[in-house]
Amino acid sequence: MKPDSTTPARETRGRVVMLVDNGVKADSRVQKAARSAAEAGWDVVLFGVSATPKIQSWKLGDAQVRLIPKPAHLEPRRHELRRPLLRRPLAYRSQQVAQYRVQAAKAWRSDLAFRQAAAKAAQAGHPGKSVSGSKGRLLLPRVSAKLVSKWVALRARETRNLNKRRKPLTAPLDRTTTALWTKLMGERSWRRLMPNLWDFELAFAKHIDDFEPDLIHAHDFKMLGVGARAAVRARAKGRSVKLVWDAHEFVPGLPEVHGRWVPGHAAWEKEHAVFADAAITVSPSLAQMLKDGHGLKELPSVVLNAPVMHPGEDELKGVPPVGNLRELCGLDADTPLLAYVGGISPVRGVETIIEALPSLPGVHVALVSVTPRKMKAIQSTQKIVDELGVGDRVHFLPFVPHWQVPDHLASADAAVSPLHHLMNHEVALSNKFFEYSQARLPLVVSDIRTMAEMVRSTGQGEVFKAQDVQDFVRATKAVLEDPERYRKAYDKPGLLDGWTWEAQAKIIDEIYTRLLPDRPPLRRQAPVKPAEPVESAQPVEPGQSESV
Repeated sequence: MKPDSTTPARETRGRVVMLVDNGVKADSRVQKAARSAAEAGWDVVLFGVSATPKIQSWKLGDAQVRLIPKPAHLEPRRHELRRPLLRRPLAYRSQQVAQYRVQAAKAWRSDLAFRQAAAKAAQAGHPGKSVSGSKGRLLLPRVSAKLVSKWVALRARETRNLNKRRKPLTAPLDRTTTALWTKLMGERSWRRLMPNLWDFELAFAKHIDDFEPDLIHAHDFKMLGVGARAAVRARAKGRSVKLVWDAHEFVPGLPEVHGRWVPGHAAWEKEHAVFADAAITVSPSLAQMLKDGHGLKELPSVVLNAPVMHPGEDELKGVPPVGNLRELCGLDADTPLLAYVGGISPVRGVETIIEALPSLPGVHVALVSVTPRKMKAIQSTQKIVDELGVGDRVHFLPFVPHWQVPDHLASADAAVSPLHHLMNHEVALSNKFFEYSQARLPLVVSDIRTMAEMVRSTGQGEVFKAQDVQDFVRATKAVLEDPERYRKAYDKPGLLDGWTWEAQAKIIDEIYTRLLPDRPPLRRQAPVKPAEPVESAQPVEPGQSESV
């Protein structure tokens, strides 16, 4: 795939392919990375996954976006393709077969009823006798159809029960086979545990190869394997392609979709991590875990999920100015207002905020969480709001473009991040943390490790025990009683300057330049300034006075 013929030729430093396993539009980190790399002079194509059978394309600044259809031919599990003779011998081979059989039996009985009705209608002089049948003639077929329906219903029920039992892949036999494949094959075990990962490579390979990149930037674990295999193919042909692995998550800490999901993806990541020329990730804690877990030669660079402070002209075009959060909630300047940005799910802890409101009289909360498609989670949260009688103090507001979030929130009194204790939460410094900070808001955060350490070291907020409503009330009252005490933390020279995407983009460009030293910055660009050392973004140890 070559750049669009309609795109004016421009001087570039080399070709970069970025890979992500989603539709791009909801992934602000990926969007920012592609746009900023193109601004730095690289010829960037970002490949994502299309939700339709057609390729979709658009531009992010000077970067091209291509969404590629990804068939899921390897998605069915092996046991779904064979008869379950040992587990449930009466079950059908698959749910699809069961559904077909049930529907066919219903159709047969419906047709017999139609034929009997047609016979009665014909006796009354209506047309259509040719399709009818006498009651005696239809007796045997009707009895047979009834018996077949009962037999099919029994087998369909057995199939549903089997699927319900096998779906989580946690039955003793499933656990045994998962452990066996993991032990026997090690990092190659994903071929048995998660063979559908091949679907990604088969969908993307030709598009990557046709572009002939100089560097591949693979976002997260699924695309690490796709990028590594593309780089290996190119290297085998004599082309020196560099691979950058951008690790967004810690795979062993992800929730289990089923019993083979985590071990399968962990093996996939383990096999392909060794092909990366450089790794980057989202926090110092995760960087150390990746280095230790994969035996990396050097600590991954940290590229924080910081907000864009200077969006491109194409981003601003047609987008109305951000609204004032306080005005959208219909509140005056003296009403205490808490802000929360992000999705709503049980592990994000929004219920803690709502359940605390009866103990925080007069305090309002704005949940900037509503997507164009209303989420079930919002409905469940609304139910809690109604049960507690605080509906007049909870304001559900829609998401805004990522570059507008800090300005959108600035009129609030404080911002909240009430995440529960999960492995990936413990090592995260989330988008919302930096968006809240750029809005210069005092923070109320749960005691997940990395974020809590940062807040304690900077003094920009209070930490409470996750899922502890009364401790949340304590921390919130402390912040609202003296917000200026916490806002002063943002006056530290260089703190907020380092927490911008513009600062993080320099780190990415420096990595690209190090890997491709014959591709220096273009003369028309300002020289890339040295990035702040990674250590400057790490939480300080107790007793130290400096943080970031």
